Amino acid sequence: MATFLRRRRESLQPEDVGLPRGRRRRTGGLRREEVAALCHMSADYYARIERARGPQPSEQMIASIAQGLHLSLDERDHLFRLAGHRPPARGTTGEHIGPGLLRVLDRLDDTCRGPRATRSCSC
Repeated sequence: MATFLRRRRESLQPEDVGLPRGRRRRTGGLRREEVAALCHMSADYYARIERARGPQPSEQMIASIAQGLHLSLDERDHLFRLAGHRPPARGTTGEHIGPGLLRVLDRLDDTCRGPRATRSCSC
């Protein structure tokens, strides 16, 4: 699981998840701290999971990681299996949001604060 998480983190760019790039980046992908914030967990806890030094994450934490890393349903299911959990059933009423829709939602902030934003924007 640690290798899967590390590779996925390294493959994502800040722009992919709605974060600013910043000037000085030593890493090609996302920082662990950025992923932890996206997953709504502490950076220390995420780092321990990625380094395979922490406790086995719960199903709720795995779901949060899948959402934060913008995993597809197949990738999410793979992550659940790697963590030793049964993947959630796929249905029409699931709570999983696909990575494409997450990218659109992440970029909505840019439309309200970009160079063409108007004062009448209610965002």
